[in-house]
Amino acid sequence: MTDDAAFELPVIRLRPKSKPQAIRHGFPWVFADEAVLDRRTRNIVPGGFARLEDPERKPLGLVTVNPNSKIVARVMDGDPEARIDGAWIAARLSRALQMRERLYEAPFYRLVHAEADGLPGLVIDRFGDAAVMQPNAAWADAMAEEIADALVQVTGVSTVILNGQGRARGLEGLGERMEVIRGSAPEAPVQVAMNGATYLADLMGGQKTGLFFDQRPNHAFARALVPQGGTVLDVFSHVGGFGLAGLAGGAGRATCVDGSAAALELAQGGAAAMGAGDRLEVIQSDAFKALEAMAEEGRRFDVVICDPPAFAPAKPALEAGLRAYERVAKLAAPLVAPGGYLGLCSCSHAADLTAFRNVSARGIGRGGRRAQLIHTGQAGPDHPMLPHLAETGYLKALFFRLD
Repeated sequence: MTDDAAFELPVIRLRPKSKPQAIRHGFPWVFADEAVLDRRTRNIVPGGFARLEDPERKPLGLVTVNPNSKIVARVMDGDPEARIDGAWIAARLSRALQMRERLYEAPFYRLVHAEADGLPGLVIDRFGDAAVMQPNAAWADAMAEEIADALVQVTGVSTVILNGQGRARGLEGLGERMEVIRGSAPEAPVQVAMNGATYLADLMGGQKTGLFFDQRPNHAFARALVPQGGTVLDVFSHVGGFGLAGLAGGAGRATCVDGSAAALELAQGGAAAMGAGDRLEVIQSDAFKALEAMAEEGRRFDVVICDPPAFAPAKPALEAGLRAYERVAKLAAPLVAPGGYLGLCSCSHAADLTAFRNVSARGIGRGGRRAQLIHTGQAGPDHPMLPHLAETGYLKALFFRLD
């Protein structure tokens, strides 16, 4: 952003009945029905910048604008005179990196968690010498080159991959794109060590960025529940998150169930890399059908974990999503051996913790079991929460001991 461009920034003003104090206290979004949008602001190119003012014309900060989105403005900086350029991005990345380097010995973590790290709509996961970025807001998509340059400068990575896929981009009016914008794509899946297990991350063809770092502390808790030589069932396993953690903790056998053959192949590769290939069973199947089939076979496991995709990604899907979570609990509970443990997870931000806990407990009861709730988990600290924005605290993990 040049000095002339900054001087000529348009202004977006909040409507009189809006609540500007929410913005002043840290809420990062302005919805379309909260702003006065004249012809000039409606013509702002998605991802452009503007100054935000309250109804009395007092400045609130600098925002990025997308007239095509329900979130018409996202706060970039509390300083209305800020310049959003490579130096600004590098400063935000440096702040994010400082915390992760204190928390983790190896450079495998979520480096940027969107609004919670002051980079709205931008997600970046780091895999050693490579970083995968998801620009889910128009400004980040438009400034992908500047972000990549700053990433190389601040972290020293040599490869930057842009994964422009997913529901969030559609809500912003952004098309899909997948490309390597710095360096070259890894020739093989990247090995990631977590909690004593080895995972394989496909940075170009895997789900999301290739691996779910958010479950790291919940993998560790589940690992501690597995008795030596015991059995683990990991349903909706992706690349074997909970199953491989169980094997690392001494499980005699782990079973991973997923609908993706590619994900299960990565799970098998991870198990082989940690010397446990002969202790992993994989089942490619619809998860609900697999749960029903295993119940009919009379199978039981010491630890059962279900980590499904977001059944309630938005409020319109909430009721159907809660029913699906309840059904998962009902089908999974009978597979837990007496005195064993059941872990149920939700990454749906529309389903809050209370609602998810209630349907999980009801499902366990409908499955004919009684339970103690022994632990409630969330995403790791590389996925910080913005207290004002519930969406940043999306992950919930409930661990039950079943009679």
